[in-house]
Amino acid sequence: MKPKTAVTPTRDEDYPEWYQQVIKVGELAEHSPVRGCMVIKPWGYALWENIQAYLDRKFKETGHENAYFPLFIPLSYLEKEAKHVEGFAKECAVVTHHRLTEKEGKLVPDGELEEPLVVRPTSEMIIGDMFSKWIESHRDLPLLINQWANVVRWEMRTRLFLRTAEFLWQEGHTAHATEEEARAETLQMLDIYVEFAEKVLAMPVIRGEKTESERFPGAVATYCFEGMMQDGKALQAGTSHFLGQNFSKAQNITYQDKEGNESFAWTTSWGVTTRLIGGLIMVHGDDDGLVLPPRIASAQIVILPLIHKPEAKETVLSYCRALQEKLQKIAYHGKPLTAKVDDRDIRSGEKVWGWIKKGVPI
Repeated sequence: MKPKTAVTPTRDEDYPEWYQQVIKVGELAEHSPVRGCMVIKPWGYALWENIQAYLDRKFKETGHENAYFPLFIPLSYLEKEAKHVEGFAKECAVVTHHRLTEKEGKLVPDGELEEPLVVRPTSEMIIGDMFSKWIESHRDLPLLINQWANVVRWEMRTRLFLRTAEFLWQEGHTAHATEEEARAETLQMLDIYVEFAEKVLAMPVIRGEKTESERFPGAVATYCFEGMMQDGKALQAGTSHFLGQNFSKAQNITYQDKEGNESFAWTTSWGVTTRLIGGLIMVHGDDDGLVLPPRIASAQIVILPLIHKPEAKETVLSYCRALQEKLQKIAYHGKPLTAKVDDRDIRSGEKVWGWIKKGVPI
């Protein structure tokens, strides 16, 4: 007799559909009315917040600062770096008008822009333009910037978290005085990603350099880390790019060196996305739903009060809250444990299975 599972189909029966069902029963995300875009639900977004918290701390420990740059990029900016625009041209969403007017009872675009605006697929060109203004002397280097943002790449075949038209990410952009320093930065950020994947997500990964045909458009070298999923396929989980002087030459990012000579800066870019959550699902999930490593879970322990008599309710809840308070005084990897009391007025069995599907550790 086939054992009962919380997720149907199982991994062995239909792995792609199992993945979609884990996201559904785990209340991580769902499809939005906009084709190819997703709504990340609170349980799923909490995972992204924990990813942000860990990586943001690591970025700041290594001297990087957060900034924010426009969602819209003038088309002419992308045209400055031929290989770059060629690599993203088929995925770009483009804004051509700046208002709507009513015509025969329907809203139609009006007010054509003098120059089309590309909705950010990545920010090398707009950030590089600002770098060219901010950098004058070798004293301004290195310039280490990170941005937490959303991007749009018009994907035709989408899957929640793994490949969507809009997704959340962080993108780091740095400028350096020497090639050696820029290459070291590229590998340092890859190290941070790998450490996070293996120690926090408990996801074993393989790091390496991409072939020329798979490089980031315009990069000299692209390094990545990939995890092996339960279906035997590798998932690219993040990348770090050594851009050489390609982008600085395209955008005139120059500085005056110690001898007074004008030189082009050496630049890098690196990033991870909400795809990490997809990898987390496919590495750890089972036929009962999501399975979360404790360091990434937003609730590490859930306490389920079992109330058999109405008159015992307050006594049981009081005990559970006292236990919650004790647990939250325990340190785990330098932070207090997170414990939650589920006092919802629903059946105990429903609570148990609900948290199993969501992958809570205890």
